[in-house]
Amino acid sequence: MTIAAKGSWNIDASHSEITFKVKHLVVTTLTGKFDKFEGSVDSPNDDFSDAIIKFTADVNSINTSNEQRDGHLKSDDFFNAETYPHLTFISTSFKKVSANDYQLIGDITIRNITKRIELTAEFGGIMVDPWGNTKAGFELNGKIKRKEFDLKWDGLTEAGGALVSDEVKLNLNIELHKQA
Repeated sequence: MTIAAKGSWNIDASHSEITFKVKHLVVTTLTGKFDKFEGSVDSPNDDFSDAIIKFTADVNSINTSNEQRDGHLKSDDFFNAETYPHLTFISTSFKKVSANDYQLIGDITIRNITKRIELTAEFGGIMVDPWGNTKAGFELNGKIKRKEFDLKWDGLTEAGGALVSDEVKLNLNIELHKQA
């Protein structure tokens, strides 16, 4: 039996993660995440194509497993969480490109700066859990340039290398819960 994607879905935050990776000192990768976020997917079709996707993350929930670094990321050097407490994403296109692969294009807003980005999305499938809830899963990947969003702090090593890369890799593992 095939379960249709058509309908309204919400992100199940307890079974999802929003992570990012940046190069530190050019030689290692630092991973962070947002602990508080929400989102919705409204699918007009049975295969999620042309779905409208909306997402919001609480900048104050940023977590890199280092309290001092998290505080710096919340400061005006980076996100300025006091003035801009949320980052948002609204899709403009969600197209199926193969059996389980999609292209997601949309507008991400960080620090009140909006840019168009493209993410790849791999569809994991739709299942009914033991409690009768319909769930769907996606893994999404993409990149942004942090300086385009005025995440401006920069530092150089003695050799002239960047302390933190401009490129930020995005990885989202999303479980959706279909609404009745």
